[in-house]
Amino acid sequence: MADYVGAIDQGTTSTRFMVFDHSGAVKGVAQEEHEQIFPKPGWVEHDATEILKRTGDVVGAGLGDAGINRDDLASVGITNQRETAVVWERDTGKPVYNAIVWQDTRTDRICSKLEGSEGPDRFRSICGLPISTYFSGPKVIWIFENVDGVRERAESGEVLFGNIDTWLLWNLTGGPDGGVHVTDPTNASRTMLMNLETLDWEDSILEAMGIPRAMLPEIRSSSEVYGEGKGGPLAGISLAGDLGDQQAAMFGQACFDKGDAKNTYGTGNFLLVNTGTEAVQSKALLTTVCSKIGDAPPTYALEGAIAVTGAAVQWLRDNLGLIKDAPEVEELAKTVDDNGGAYFVPAFSGLFAPYWKGDARGVIAGLTRFVNKGHLARAALEATAFQSKEVVDAVDADAEVPLTDLKVDGGMVGNELLMQFQADILGVSVIRPTVPETTALGAAYAAGIAVGFWKDADDVRANWGKDKQWDPQMDEQERERLYKMWKKAVERTFDWVEDE
Repeated sequence: MADYVGAIDQGTTSTRFMVFDHSGAVKGVAQEEHEQIFPKPGWVEHDATEILKRTGDVVGAGLGDAGINRDDLASVGITNQRETAVVWERDTGKPVYNAIVWQDTRTDRICSKLEGSEGPDRFRSICGLPISTYFSGPKVIWIFENVDGVRERAESGEVLFGNIDTWLLWNLTGGPDGGVHVTDPTNASRTMLMNLETLDWEDSILEAMGIPRAMLPEIRSSSEVYGEGKGGPLAGISLAGDLGDQQAAMFGQACFDKGDAKNTYGTGNFLLVNTGTEAVQSKALLTTVCSKIGDAPPTYALEGAIAVTGAAVQWLRDNLGLIKDAPEVEELAKTVDDNGGAYFVPAFSGLFAPYWKGDARGVIAGLTRFVNKGHLARAALEATAFQSKEVVDAVDADAEVPLTDLKVDGGMVGNELLMQFQADILGVSVIRPTVPETTALGAAYAAGIAVGFWKDADDVRANWGKDKQWDPQMDEQERERLYKMWKKAVERTFDWVEDE
């Protein structure tokens, strides 16, 4: 039997391939960035063809880094940036337009029109989501309205739609030559088009949005064999796991029980709490599918999505030039003892949970001549922790499961200044696992369970280990003062964008 499982982790800024052994240890990794395309303010695009090429590149390099060949893989899973929409031609595999990224806000008027007199919660009881530029459905409508002939071709099945997981699975299993057009419930639940109870596309929403079922992928479970790779570095290997990135991180953190919670720190932040087999409705948070393993019933989660966290550090690097590399932000922030009274609310593309204000825009508040670049670096890190606290408060209110500790993962958890401040502002312990990149690990687990490499969830639990824990050190009065000032700064972002 093969000794390893692979995972493709296709993220917002890069694609990586990781190889894991049965203990969950990383044996090989390769990663490459792809271009971020900003045609207009608020617009964010990716070249889906470039992403596909990068995927092939990192798979080959990752196998080389592990010192193995593809026959040593029992299976491969995929995890992906969610909500990013791709529409492509069935016969050629050519995208009809660039992938429209989850951060993109161009569909604000489409969303307002969809709301009508019923408001943003028009479909929430069915799909668990508010009407928002965040999700895939309105992005498809925009393509229909702006690329000639696509709507008509979609009705006849000549063009296909998918999030990035579907785009990769279709291409890796043959593309125009018999590629498998599938997705899983975790990704489908991010389109605004899926019924949370039936785990099928909802005809009433499809009709309201004018999206034909013929272009949509089949919804399969998150852990099963979808097909085999055709050509390239994964030829003949089972593609057997599919999870949206945040649900994959839940899986990798072994958050299988009701009340388990994790926070992923990446381009944005995503805090999820497992609500078991019940889809808990919320006004402030998203109700989403946590996972569906084989024939087992689905589990659900409440999610607080924060649009900009790690992306704020990238902004300090790329737009302001305050740092040369993202990790430098911690050292710069350590040059000061506090934020100097400055608060940075990075609402670059509006505010997601718990506000859902697409017309908000970023502010830096509390500036005085005393504030320097160290204070701005610290304020950017603190913004990540403050936004996470807002989501934790909303989860506690809706799920009625008080947070006792928080499992964390993602690229920013190596920043120990941030992790300590997160524990301080939450007032609970923050725990980092031995494998911080749990998104890829979760996809590997799903793929491995599908082929019997791991037996079940208990096998995954046995692999989880703690690397470091941060306990709160801040007194309650200081915590409340800082949080009050943060809330004051957030209010300054509201209603910035006005209708023309």
